Order: sequence, then structure tokens, then C-alpha cells
Amino acid sequence: MKKVMIVDDSPTILMSVSGVLERHNLEPATAKDAEEAVSLLEAGLKPDLIISDLNMPGMNGIEFVKKVRGMTGLRFTPVLMLTTESQQAKRDEARQAGATGWLVKPVQGEQLMQVIRKVLPGV
Repeated sequence: MKKVMIVDDSPTILMSVSGVLERHNLEPATAKDAEEAVSLLEAGLKPDLIISDLNMPGMNGIEFVKKVRGMTGLRFTPVLMLTTESQQAKRDEARQAGATGWLVKPVQGEQLMQVIRKVLPGV
């Protein structure tokens, strides 16, 4: 079963995205902010995909992607940004940091799965 890390400061987003993943036989691992996500990754969590919010207290999503890209074994792990931001400049900044894709909230379950299938073959 493929593991997907969800990083978001919204408990509602964590719950709804986890539900979509579970219905599609994916294993969610959640973190309430980037700092918690980094701790989980440093402790050995190896997700097949990371979905991160952009605007979070403390470390934001772009800083988080940069941190992930520097971690052993995660350089090529797909990272999707899930955010309310739709500005092209923010998208470009996220892509330069190493983000694989971009989803604008609110995202529907099937739309989320379409994007996941593109970056995670065999899902």
C-alpha cells in the first residue's frame, strides 16, 4: 500500500484528504505543520507522495519543500502543493523549490485522485 503524507494546519483538510486516500487504498500519514512533518520524515517515515499546504504557521510549504528536497531518500518523492493560492508567481516559486504539482483548495476527491495517479504510477 502506498503511503501519502498530508501536511496542513487545517484539521478539516487533514480529515477530508485522508478519507479520500483511504477510499482509494492509500495509507495517509498526517502532520499539522511542516515542523511535525520534518520530524516524522527524520524519524524514518518514507512516503511515496507528500501533499502540503502552502500557507502554514512557522515553516511555510515552500520552505518545507526545500527542506524535503535536501533530505536523504526524498529528493525524487513527488510533492503536491494544496493551497488557496492561485497566483502564478507562487506556483513558479513552489516549482523552483522542487514541488511537483499544484492543487487549489477546495479540491474534489476525484480531481485529487486524477493528479495523484499522474505522479504515482500504479495507483
